[in-house]
Amino acid sequence: MSSPLITTAWLEDHLDDPKVRILEISAQKDDATYRKGHIPGAVRWFWKDLCWNDSDRQFVTPDELAKRLGAIGIAADATLVLYGDPVQYGTYAFWALTMAGHKDLRLLDGSRKKWIAEDRPMTQNIPRYDTVDYKPSKPDHSMRLGRKNVLDKLGSPGRMLIDARSPEEYSGQRVMEYGQFDHGAERTGRIPGAKHLFFKELINPDDTFKSPDELKAIFSSIVGQDNKDEIVCYCRLSHRATLVWVAMHFLAGFNNVKIYDGSWTEWGSIVGFPIEK
Repeated sequence: MSSPLITTAWLEDHLDDPKVRILEISAQKDDATYRKGHIPGAVRWFWKDLCWNDSDRQFVTPDELAKRLGAIGIAADATLVLYGDPVQYGTYAFWALTMAGHKDLRLLDGSRKKWIAEDRPMTQNIPRYDTVDYKPSKPDHSMRLGRKNVLDKLGSPGRMLIDARSPEEYSGQRVMEYGQFDHGAERTGRIPGAKHLFFKELINPDDTFKSPDELKAIFSSIVGQDNKDEIVCYCRLSHRATLVWVAMHFLAGFNNVKIYDGSWTEWGSIVGFPIEK
């Protein structure tokens, strides 16, 4: 599997390429940060508005994605560059759009943080594109698991759970990584048997991914050298888990990595589901 990462230099060189389109994926509903400055040509999306459907907290379908992207001038054959604000929202959108079938997806290595640090071009201009016809593709949910699958296989040989949350969340001190509020599940703790790997261990201070060799060393210290286990990643809402999935699957060469998308928000609130601290 080839790496989806592109460098800031590559993207700057391709800002005027009509085949390359850019999406900024924001954690905030408010667009004030985007309006103060963004990568030229980038269209902003609040992460839920792009990645979820409108009714039942499922992921965007191929038909829904076709309408959303076609309406902003993105065709099915476009090279679509995603960057997150913060970084894990870009990997989450990469995961959701992979499941919805967009073929040529790229991730900006270092995301918004590195772009700004390098003093690359920024603009306040809001791009406008003509609507195009986007032909939907087939969905691919092979990297996604639900709560029943995780529950039924707790402790099974050949499966490993990785908890990508902060140490405080993993140990049961909090249910949310940061901020004034501490919410997102009814209970603190972790899924029984889960090993801890804080997602920030996989990226550098500028939000770029560590090198493949560094990542392989980190993963091997947790899962061993043979890479035979099925790996299931989770966090609180699965944003951080998607960053681990990208690093494991695309950069370190693990072929059997899944994401439990309900993550701790779901697991920690279900009556009868076991936890440990």
